[in-house]
Amino acid sequence: MRRGAAACGLVLALGMLAACGSDRPGTTSTRAVTSTPATTTVATTTTPKRPPPPKHENALPWPTYGADNRRTRSVTAWGVRPPFRRLWTFHGRTLLEFPPVAGYGLLYEESFDGKIHALDPATGKQRWSYASRRCGWSSPALARGRVFATFIGDPHCSRLGYGEIAAFSARTGRLRWHHIVDQTESSPLVAGGTVYFGDTDGRVYAFSAATGAERWSFTAGGPVKASPALYGGRLFVGDYGGDFYALAAGTGQLLWRSGGHGNFYSGPSVADGRVFVGSTDHGVYAFSARTGQELWRFGTGGYVYASPAVWHGLVLVGSYDNTFYAIDAATGALRWAFHAYGGITGPASVIDGVVYVATLAHRTYALDAATGRLMETWRDGEYAAAVAAGKRLYLIGAGRIYALAPRGEGKESRAKKSRS
Repeated sequence: MRRGAAACGLVLALGMLAACGSDRPGTTSTRAVTSTPATTTVATTTTPKRPPPPKHENALPWPTYGADNRRTRSVTAWGVRPPFRRLWTFHGRTLLEFPPVAGYGLLYEESFDGKIHALDPATGKQRWSYASRRCGWSSPALARGRVFATFIGDPHCSRLGYGEIAAFSARTGRLRWHHIVDQTESSPLVAGGTVYFGDTDGRVYAFSAATGAERWSFTAGGPVKASPALYGGRLFVGDYGGDFYALAAGTGQLLWRSGGHGNFYSGPSVADGRVFVGSTDHGVYAFSARTGQELWRFGTGGYVYASPAVWHGLVLVGSYDNTFYAIDAATGALRWAFHAYGGITGPASVIDGVVYVATLAHRTYALDAATGRLMETWRDGEYAAAVAAGKRLYLIGAGRIYALAPRGEGKESRAKKSRS
């Protein structure tokens, strides 16, 4: 949890903001760069190309924190690009730190005060809700017709001194099972009928998604606040003791460990056999998914609480130093950097080649993921930025969710009707 007055409900209005920039704090580079008001672009001989749209299940367009179990935070949603028009606004009445998930015809948001809100994506109206009597500092996960969520007992919003993991019917909100665990702010991951998450007692758990029965647990060297990622039958996660782990997803057996890296609040992202993660030691790391070898470390000017996105050979991640970085996934070299006016502690999302990032200065930016060019700015946001589902962008403000549609979409529909 990275908060000052985080428990206060915020009521910032959505709007446009002119492009702005600031000098990159306290950094120098020997690499050749060219500057724009908000973006530094490192000279490179290759430009990422847009891939063909991947196959994915329409019923679950964004089913988990990070969009998929590798936590890449990158999806192809053709045409979901700025400029946008607003369709509706959901007023959370409290902080919305983590992004919602989308599937089964609904949008599911876990709010700071420990409630699950199931929203109609057409209207923003609430279909059902659940009050945990704890705090909600994570994103839910969807699988097998159910919603899985973790909650933390904390004085910010609860008198309870312990956490909970629970499973609900995705359609009705009916509670299917729940378990009391230690404090947990780890967003659950569901795969192969198993739910994975960590807690502040230093354990990584695997529970049956059907019954909630514990299958295995692993004891780490410090609190596990981060959300795990899954790739190739391996579960990857770091702890608040500076260790990063690869575990066998089926048994919890330790496969490799890498230590001495500060603390990990950032959750990992996995792509092309590499694991990418940020640390409180100001670094962004790349490890070999197979061996755990440290492949490179990229230094920033502040804590890296944010979980990275991975898109077309780029690792996209923000730092507390007010800068958003695009790092070459293979080499760790800087490709471009965007200079924001506030610290960045939440995850970015890449949607149809546009990367969305929010800052602690209550601004959300849309940037061209290939170049860092500023495309649009909104006067709201704090931690999470955006998700996409059903040709819509859902922008996450500090205490609101905005449903946005591409501005030209309505014109195209009206033109088709006029021709028919």
